Amino acid sequence: MKQEKQQEIALMRYGAIAPMIAGLDERYPSKTAFYTEISAKGLMGPDGKLHHYAPATIEKWYLDYQNHGFEGLVPKGRSDAGMSRKLDEELQERIRYFKTNYPRMSAAAIYRQLKSDGSVINGQVSESTVSRFVNRLQLELRQTPNRDMRRYERPHINEVWCGDSSVGPRLTDSDGKKHRVYIIALIDDASRFITGIDVFYHDNFINLMSVMKSAIAKYGRPKVFNFDNGKSYKNRQMELLAARIGTTLSYCQPYTPTGKAKIERWFRTMKDQWMAALDMRDFHSLEELRGSLYAFVQQYNQSPHSSLRGRSPQDRFFSESEQIRRLSEEDIRQNFLLELERRVSADSVIVIDQIEYEVDYRFARQRIRLRYSPNMKEIFIVEADGTLTPIRLLNKTENALIKREKVRLCKGDE
Repeated sequence: MKQEKQQEIALMRYGAIAPMIAGLDERYPSKTAFYTEISAKGLMGPDGKLHHYAPATIEKWYLDYQNHGFEGLVPKGRSDAGMSRKLDEELQERIRYFKTNYPRMSAAAIYRQLKSDGSVINGQVSESTVSRFVNRLQLELRQTPNRDMRRYERPHINEVWCGDSSVGPRLTDSDGKKHRVYIIALIDDASRFITGIDVFYHDNFINLMSVMKSAIAKYGRPKVFNFDNGKSYKNRQMELLAARIGTTLSYCQPYTPTGKAKIERWFRTMKDQWMAALDMRDFHSLEELRGSLYAFVQQYNQSPHSSLRGRSPQDRFFSESEQIRRLSEEDIRQNFLLELERRVSADSVIVIDQIEYEVDYRFARQRIRLRYSPNMKEIFIVEADGTLTPIRLLNKTENALIKREKVRLCKGDE
């Protein structure tokens, strides 16, 4: 199985158990109830189809993650993992058609119809298998299209951090060149505390990740990150990052104004109070503008907030310091490495952004997984056991001086 497909399956598995990892399973009376509901709902697989797994299988994924982290979810067995062996895709689509168009049609009636039209041969698929699939379909089809747009507030800090970006002022640098500035911020839902913020020339995932990294290092990880559906927020690298740090991702549905209400309201406050008072002739670099923004954020965090009954966001946030789940410096460093795949040449060389790197000769002609820092100062190979081995730039001159072991073809060469 290709590494990309393996990771897609691992991400699907993490998506199933993420509420357990993040501690969002309080509404379930037991872990067994959680596993049972996920089993009934099914999971969207990498093939775009809905698949169902036994509660025991989902429990095994949870234990694998607890023991081995995200790497424990990467499949190492069958290449057809996650695919039903009794009901193939064609049969599932036939059953789905009957249940969608004839909702009163029972599982037994559907089974008889499948037998009569030749879709099922005696002994190939049992009626109980069809019945279980129909029961799961009924749960799926019961979901209402109406959206819950009520305002909400989380009871505890670090349950949800909402992130977004806003266009900032125009900055003229010391060379007279004008730049549009973008501000990326994270706000804690319960306390309105700004956990992370910075200014950039570009609004992209790399800059968002730097804000997340700094915020998590200071204030721990939230159970949920809430973003919109922009490409900076919804991408494969973000999914891998969330799985590694043990949090979940939630994306606002289009036309649901309450989804990002708090962060959007804060950006309005920032523009009315901070940007409106700026004299941009006083700023000639991002560093200078950043200092002014940080001072404003500190003042905001320490000022009484009307929705907090006169308490400041900072006081509200640190009143629940037990909710701060910190990661070690090494965990943060490794978890925030990006990832890509490359094929190694016969002479043990890979190319990244037109720059050549050399790897150990044992990886020659193989496709490998790499982890790297955004500035490319650190690049590692992911070994089979998940450990990271650093690689270096190709140095042909140095390699010419390396003494190579002589290959002996027979004893007579000694």
